Amino acid sequence: MKDFPPDASTVWQQSEPLECVSVIPEMPNTATFTFRAPSGALFDFRPGQFLTLELPVPGGTVHRTYTISSSPSRPRSISITVKAQPGSIGTRWMLDHLVPGMRLRVMGPAGLFSHTTVAAEKYLFISAGSGITPLMSMTTWMFDLGTEPDIVFISCARRPSEIIFRQRLEHMASRVPGIDLHWVVEAPDRYAPWTGYRGQINQLMLGLMAPDYLEREVFCCGPDPFMQAVREALQGLGYDMDRYHQENFQAPVVVPADAPPIDDVVPHDDVRAEITFALSGVTAKVAETDTILAAAKANGLNIPSGCTFGVCGTCKVRKTAGDVHMVHNGGISDDDIEGGYILACCSNPIGAVTVEV
Repeated sequence: MKDFPPDASTVWQQSEPLECVSVIPEMPNTATFTFRAPSGALFDFRPGQFLTLELPVPGGTVHRTYTISSSPSRPRSISITVKAQPGSIGTRWMLDHLVPGMRLRVMGPAGLFSHTTVAAEKYLFISAGSGITPLMSMTTWMFDLGTEPDIVFISCARRPSEIIFRQRLEHMASRVPGIDLHWVVEAPDRYAPWTGYRGQINQLMLGLMAPDYLEREVFCCGPDPFMQAVREALQGLGYDMDRYHQENFQAPVVVPADAPPIDDVVPHDDVRAEITFALSGVTAKVAETDTILAAAKANGLNIPSGCTFGVCGTCKVRKTAGDVHMVHNGGISDDDIEGGYILACCSNPIGAVTVEV
């Protein structure tokens, strides 16, 4: 491999295999693999794009797609950061067998998930787990430009020790004031006090971390349930979802037609619903945008309530039939939801609903 600076006009083409030059463990079952072109060619791509690797696993070759975690502002090498999930085949092989000096056939770069595809001055990046990788590439690109960016960067993980790129992002944020970092974890690490956000990301957290969220272009990447929760939170806050962009783990988008449909339930003013308050013998016809709590009060019924924002849990009632669209802020447990309970203050009826009130 050539170590001298290559001719800037030489750009890597996927017909040339790439050589692994370093493997950096990030945390258990997670590592960053860096590649270079043996010819010394440079890499040209949009921050946020992905590569497809041909991996010689036992039993036959497989192809796996990984987002590029490095930035095109550092074009002499290209990196991907991978995390093995239970049952992983390709990623598990990489973690166990891919070492510096090995060469792989690689296709790409490709993909539309990039801040460079839209004209915006302010960004809100939201990620969970390894979904941080494309946002790391975008942030590094803007940092390397030398001008001050305007990024609110939110990363969610199970524990603080599982926040990928935490130290690197904190270093960049310490050099420019335009990178505002926020971590959300489910639980702290043992023997390590945690003073940041805990729990699941919700509307209250978004409002605290990015008070001007309505002015920002949102880029989100993570597991599907996580991204759905983010979308529902933004929709409930009145965000313009035309400015929301996401990348799926399972299906990176090459062309717009490849994008999987987003089939979220969104309550509408002009769609009617019916709520039956079973214990009171009252039935009310309301708009989907009316909450169970508002409908009860409008019909002279009393459901104890406090915050009216899905936090305190005071308005918890049992739903015995039908569907509601509930976007809460931590005031109800998964076990209660599984048991049929809802928070009346943040539940919108969809069709015919019966509650024990």
